[in-house]
Amino acid sequence: MTDVRSPQQSPYQVDALIAQDIDAYLDRHQHKSLLRFITCGSVDDGKSTLIGRLLYDSKMIFEDQLAALESDSKKVGTQGQDIDFALLVDGLAAEREQGITIDVAYRFFATEKRKFIVADTPGHEQYTRNMVTGASTADLAVILIDARKGVLTQTRRHSYLAHLIGIRNLVLAVNKMDLVGYDHAVFDEIVADYRSFAESIGVTDFTALPISGFRGDNITSASANTPWYAGPSLVEHLETVGLDAEADQAKPFRLPVQWVNRPNLDFRGFAGLVATGTIRPGDPVRILPSGKTSTVARIVTLDGDLDEAVAGQSVTLTLTDEVDCSRGDVIASAAAPPQVADQFEATIVWMAEDEMLPGRSYWLKLGTQTATATVQAPKYQVNVNTMEQLAAKTLDLNAIGVANLSTDKPLVFEPYADNRSLGGFILVDKLTNATVAAGMLHFSLRRSQNIHWQPTDVSRDTLASLKNQKPVVLWFTGLSGAGKSTIANAVEKKLVRMNRHTFLLDGDNVRHGLNKDLGFTDADRVENIRRVGEVAKLMTDAGLIVITAFISPFRAEREMVRQMMQPGEFIEVHIDTPLADAERRDVKGLYAKARAGQLANFTGIDSPYEPPEDPEIRIDTTALTPDEAADLIIARIIP
Repeated sequence: MTDVRSPQQSPYQVDALIAQDIDAYLDRHQHKSLLRFITCGSVDDGKSTLIGRLLYDSKMIFEDQLAALESDSKKVGTQGQDIDFALLVDGLAAEREQGITIDVAYRFFATEKRKFIVADTPGHEQYTRNMVTGASTADLAVILIDARKGVLTQTRRHSYLAHLIGIRNLVLAVNKMDLVGYDHAVFDEIVADYRSFAESIGVTDFTALPISGFRGDNITSASANTPWYAGPSLVEHLETVGLDAEADQAKPFRLPVQWVNRPNLDFRGFAGLVATGTIRPGDPVRILPSGKTSTVARIVTLDGDLDEAVAGQSVTLTLTDEVDCSRGDVIASAAAPPQVADQFEATIVWMAEDEMLPGRSYWLKLGTQTATATVQAPKYQVNVNTMEQLAAKTLDLNAIGVANLSTDKPLVFEPYADNRSLGGFILVDKLTNATVAAGMLHFSLRRSQNIHWQPTDVSRDTLASLKNQKPVVLWFTGLSGAGKSTIANAVEKKLVRMNRHTFLLDGDNVRHGLNKDLGFTDADRVENIRRVGEVAKLMTDAGLIVITAFISPFRAEREMVRQMMQPGEFIEVHIDTPLADAERRDVKGLYAKARAGQLANFTGIDSPYEPPEDPEIRIDTTALTPDEAADLIIARIIP
């Protein structure tokens, strides 16, 4: 900013000139394009140092920050330099103590030509999920390699993830060239090695630069230490590379609706961020998944109506017709709409400490859409070092695999390779609300388009009225030996004497037929309950009172079955028996085998049981006999 003061000017004139200068400065920045990029690579490849150097050289550090940085640098003892640039980014105490990056750190800086948001992502393998988070919104990835070490496992992992997540602009920054004497041959060897790997994962183009984040070589300008390199500096490349937003504008129009804007009875608009394409008043649009069509009437913003909106803009659209449209719907080009399906193939990056349980239901969030999703066992897991496809029954922390998934309702989507907004999703644990996975949709399964629900003329209400009863599921849960089967059998006998139509699904009996192929691993237990839930649902559709007796150790699966049923038709009955009492009964001798190590994955011994937190009925078997318990349960469902 220039010095506008002069002896002839009053303080008010000076303030006015300063304000004008600030306004001009802000106006220049407001109209600059924004590039989001990440730095990634192996541990100690210099990611944080590079970002610190970029912030320093772009003069994005305040004087007090610089003073604190110089003070901190003296404490950690930099080598031959007053400033340790990594300290600008490594904000966590644990990071500074260990000299590594753990969390994703976002920093803003700007040059005369462009604005930037850079994410410094962790290098350690156990923090791969953090790297995925940082890369999810990036236009470009800077893959750093230590010139002394060459291409490492994490280099391959992060390159594969960046490519998988859809980052098409890759920069190979061979760092610490000062520590190898700026040797041209070392640089060429590393680039050749990386190119061989890159081609194996489908990366056909990248930009290679020899740099030193510590010394500043080829960061903002060409370095005299690398006369053999004639390419751009890192900043020059970042200033001129094409943006994803520019490419998105050429694609068909898509606007995921975030909310319905209805401040009064005279206005009803649909607000959201334009994901791709361009829209103008008068353009025909299609509302998905319903398929209804209309025409854009106005494009409304806080600053007034627009003649055109493009990808990256947040707007409110009004339509010429009163169509049903709400949050989660997608307004799209009428001539080129996206697809709608409820079964998909996807790549999944597992981000939770606990392994994935095939068959368990999760919340799936895709853009503004939310649905219940069930993931099947992986088709394969990817070895990111060799790109080999490995057989896998599940995915654990940081694992990457390909699997089919299904949702409880149709979703509007496009393949992730074509549209990040409508192709990228996260999975959220229903009980803890923790994000457990990120995924990229490949395509819909053909059966999702070919299988349709066949309506029938005889309704479930008709079938129930013929039996003179209300269908219900009595879901007995508890430890092995708690008395579930005994009490369930007593309930059924009493109901039959009352001329009620029932069916008892017992855990052991079902495993003789329907679930004969399942074992007792956590994943098999999940699938066991899912199948039983589907059968129970069909039986309630037939108007029956369904009684089930299963350990069903996990709350998530019991909740999954509850969601399958009509409201009020799922009654959870906790047969609450202390472990010591259940083990003392040990009618089947299972506890003795489990204690002797002859029976693995036994609930209560080496596999957990999650008791209901708020069951409709709790039976204390230390206080009630089976007959008394049965009477109490029947009184709950028969007025």
